[in-house]
Amino acid sequence: MKKRDQYVFDSVSDYHAVMHLEKPAHPLISVVRLEDISLNSSKDLEKIVFNFHTIFLKRNFDGRVKYGQKYYDFDSGTMAFYAPKQLISLEGVQPSKVEGRMLIIHPDFLHGYPLAKKIKEYGFFDYATYEALHLSQTEDKIVSGLMQNLQQEIVARIDSYTQDVLIGHIDLLLSYCNRFYTRQFITRKKVSSDLLLKFESILKEYLSEDKAGTSGLPTVQYFADQLFVSASYLNDMLKNLTGQTTQQHLHNYLIEQAKELLTSTNLSVNEIAYRLGFEYPQSFSKLFKKKTLLTPLKFRHSLN
Repeated sequence: MKKRDQYVFDSVSDYHAVMHLEKPAHPLISVVRLEDISLNSSKDLEKIVFNFHTIFLKRNFDGRVKYGQKYYDFDSGTMAFYAPKQLISLEGVQPSKVEGRMLIIHPDFLHGYPLAKKIKEYGFFDYATYEALHLSQTEDKIVSGLMQNLQQEIVARIDSYTQDVLIGHIDLLLSYCNRFYTRQFITRKKVSSDLLLKFESILKEYLSEDKAGTSGLPTVQYFADQLFVSASYLNDMLKNLTGQTTQQHLHNYLIEQAKELLTSTNLSVNEIAYRLGFEYPQSFSKLFKKKTLLTPLKFRHSLN
């Protein structure tokens, strides 16, 4: 379906038709060989939206995909994940070749299965394109094998067992991808550590310059924008590196700042709350007690 300057794919059949592929064997799930896609069919689709989950395993892709102001160059063994309704921009260099597979899963296919909820908990479906998963040769073989098994199961037969088998394969595929992303955070620990230091620096600067008092509490998205990463990627990176989410880091730092103000100034609890960016002092007091088991006033009195 054409929608202004973007093309919205509502169904598996819609995608197959536009890409001049054979009709899908199943109306709600499909594994497409990227070599079978006509590049002439896709060259005018600069902005697209899939109304279904899509998982790409791409190799030897010589085009570029833009996300925000950054480009990502696909090479070999690269995976990208898109949740329904995400806007994808294909700009700049048009690919002359592409290899790999694409798994399309309509949300209706997962209905009634625990995976329908679980799939929403995988942060990598909301990562930016340039935060793709880079596979080792061993990992590539595992993913390729699962993709091939899915394709064979879809085209071989459709019976009362088909959906259960396919759901099991998808669940296993996503579990492996989650594992591989964790490995990637570890192997790129230096990059992650640098990102953590930048995050802490931005947070300190935000509070030291009294931006919180005028603009309110910084959001997770604020830090993601400042660091040029997606909010989901930042959250997962920090959690893998430190065991704490972005929000937990923010709250912990705010509490440390609050403790300092409570012990070194005569500011009231309300004044401290506003200074730290809280719209309502009650929210500050509630968070402080949750973290320290004391109200701000009791904490101040305990040091006198």
